[in-house]
Amino acid sequence: MSEPLSEPPSRSLFDRAAFDLEPGTTWVMHCAEGPVPRAAAAAVNDFMGKELRPWTARWPEDFTGPMDALRRHGARVLGCAPDALTPTPTTTSGLVTVAQGFPWAPGDEVVAPRGEFPSNAWPWLALAPRGVAFREAALWDGHLSGPDAWRGAPPPVGCEPEARLVAALGPRTRVLAVSWVRFQDGLRLDLARLGAACAARGVALVVDGIQGAGTLPLALDDASGIAAFATGGHKGLLGPQGLGLLWTADTFRARLAPPGGWLSVEDAMNFDRANTDFARGWVADGKRFEQGVPNLVAAVALAPGLELIARTGTERIAAHVAALQRELLGALAHDAEWAGEAARLAALQGENRLGSILALHHHGRGPEWLHGVLRSASARRIYASVREGYLRVALHGWHDSADVARLAEWLRASA
Repeated sequence: MSEPLSEPPSRSLFDRAAFDLEPGTTWVMHCAEGPVPRAAAAAVNDFMGKELRPWTARWPEDFTGPMDALRRHGARVLGCAPDALTPTPTTTSGLVTVAQGFPWAPGDEVVAPRGEFPSNAWPWLALAPRGVAFREAALWDGHLSGPDAWRGAPPPVGCEPEARLVAALGPRTRVLAVSWVRFQDGLRLDLARLGAACAARGVALVVDGIQGAGTLPLALDDASGIAAFATGGHKGLLGPQGLGLLWTADTFRARLAPPGGWLSVEDAMNFDRANTDFARGWVADGKRFEQGVPNLVAAVALAPGLELIARTGTERIAAHVAALQRELLGALAHDAEWAGEAARLAALQGENRLGSILALHHHGRGPEWLHGVLRSASARRIYASVREGYLRVALHGWHDSADVARLAEWLRASA
């Protein structure tokens, strides 16, 4: 366990000099893409030197080393064993690995919350030709998605999304696929509660974790009730685009058909054995799903962000983010335009329903109004984002109270 948060919210939790953060710029968009540490660029530069002069590379250290480091640091962040992790290009590819490898039968179904990000919808929708249905469940009254998303109501205080999801499970449900933290409205689901309910019903809980990984504490093991957890590395994990991690529980992993990569078999790296000796079995750990030579450049770039998060501790990061969120919501509590949203989000935070995203709902004022608020941010060199009726402000370990003050001033002036 990491030490409890000791720094006052007025200070950033990370050393800001570790990033290339320009003075006067406030980036609250790690929910879209996080900044990589300077150390990531240095690591890539060092690795590319060996690519330029391959005769200087060490075998097998420079081939296996980056992936070993990635698994080691990733395991500390996600709270799991390193060998349970599979590097994947994206969150989507991790979920596709699960969806395509699962032993489906015609008539089976996947249940998901209404309005999942496409990465947690299309892998399941693609199973329709195999007779697998994809069914969505509303998480609260007035919850809308698709073309009606902007007309929907935001998550209310006291909502029970887990109860609605469990009630939606049927006799042919094989997978419950959820986002840990929802991309548009920022609602955080209770994975422990869902995991226990799924385990009791023989349903596999599969999690798109990209909006929570790196900013919320997590402990993944076979007892968690989670079957699989997929995340990309380019948001809260502070890596570049193009590499993520898939965790699978041992018992669940054994049920999934491997995609057939040459590194996913026994003795794959033993070149004293004939490569064309195909009398080998599939490995049992996370390498089972590796499909070929991994993206080593992305691995050396992602490792510094993971190491920083692991060294800091996700418990401390979550506490720091929550403190800054309280500051911002407190600053908006008496503003005529934002007071209602500030109260709703403060109450949801009190119910442990938020991750690092504060999602401010437009409440009928429409896209033009919300995008106008966003344009006013750019003029102040504040970078936020809008998704499906919500203005998203995402805080992380490099933010401090000065950032919060700038955000509050912008929001009060823009409304």
